[in-house]
Amino acid sequence: MLRNYLKIAIAVLKRRWFFTFISLFGISLTLATIMVVVAFFTQFENPGYPDIHRDRMLYVTSMYFWGDGDKHNINGGAIGFYLYKHYASTLKIPEAVALSSNPTRTNTYINDKKLGLALRYTDEHFWDVLQFQFLEGKPFDRRQIDNGDNVAVITDDLRNDYFGKGETAVGKYIVADNTQFRVIGVVRGDVRSNEFSTADVYLPYSLSRGDLKSTDISGNYSILLLARNKSEIPAMRREFDEMFNRIPISDPMRYDHQKTWADLFLATYTRHLFGISMSNGHFRENGDGITWFYVCAALLTFLFMLIPTINLININVTRIMERSSEIGVRKSFGASSGTLVLQFLVENVFLTLLGGLIGVLLSIAALALLNRAEPIKNLHLFLNFPALLYGLAACLFFGILSGVYPAWRMSRLNVVTALKS
Repeated sequence: MLRNYLKIAIAVLKRRWFFTFISLFGISLTLATIMVVVAFFTQFENPGYPDIHRDRMLYVTSMYFWGDGDKHNINGGAIGFYLYKHYASTLKIPEAVALSSNPTRTNTYINDKKLGLALRYTDEHFWDVLQFQFLEGKPFDRRQIDNGDNVAVITDDLRNDYFGKGETAVGKYIVADNTQFRVIGVVRGDVRSNEFSTADVYLPYSLSRGDLKSTDISGNYSILLLARNKSEIPAMRREFDEMFNRIPISDPMRYDHQKTWADLFLATYTRHLFGISMSNGHFRENGDGITWFYVCAALLTFLFMLIPTINLININVTRIMERSSEIGVRKSFGASSGTLVLQFLVENVFLTLLGGLIGVLLSIAALALLNRAEPIKNLHLFLNFPALLYGLAACLFFGILSGVYPAWRMSRLNVVTALKS
């Protein structure tokens, strides 16, 4: 019986090519768009080069200060060097505690060509926490940091642009931010969207122009905490929170509270989107925001898929009215309403799965084009297999959903009325 239903479904699809095209176009384009977005999110959220240990890392990226009563002051910013040096670096549970500044933009010139550079100031543990691949040389160490040596680690992209493709860079000098640095290492560049690791030039933090003697716990840095294994993440977070709660209020005349978080990678973004609210001078914390993020993502996906579903319902109703005589004949020969409903649902599911398959092929082609165009440097997108299964499952769900109402309408047709039409 199922085989006959599929034969009828194929015949119906061939009957009205325009309706079939509209249906398949809506389904396939929607699914392909979702698959590409999921590929971007997968690349962003999952562990990858160079932070391959992301599943056992916590990121301390920002802090807030606020007051009670008449102190309606709210201020926020990145982490200060003082917090890293005098507090975070003393933690016992982490395997390593690394320092990473926010990128500083500058320009350099080579052969009358201007190159835009991103400088990042780090410590020696940065190279332990983040697993960069060194193509030449090695990272700077504690001695070079303490001595304030003008040394730098650069990416292979900058090496090719500055010294020439295929040229050796270690031992040569590069000018950045009006200062000459000796190149001691070359690493393979990472994805430009990685907030905590991306740069063109990596420098010892002792070369930073910021005031490293300041006692302000806010500044221009992030702190990366690496646990020995994933199970130590909760204990490492508790130790960090207990340490931070012992720090005196940095400006008690203006603020009564100060807060920062050691978060998982995704939470460093979702907390600011969904977990923090500031209104009328009041600060409110609502968790890390990850749950709200997934709820909103699921809701947006549902609404996005609902558009072709509604379109498919309208097309299916039109097709039913065209097939009313067929329905009348089948009913007159004893076909039950349940049999007709099942037939129509099979036809509709077949159509949506066909559209889903086309959508998968479109997403593969789109990802190949994006990887070739490289809209973000060093970004390589791939089709996520779990997302593929979820996408096809969504097609099946919406195929059934878009077929229920038209199938019900079909089963309700009166035999005499159907035959007359």
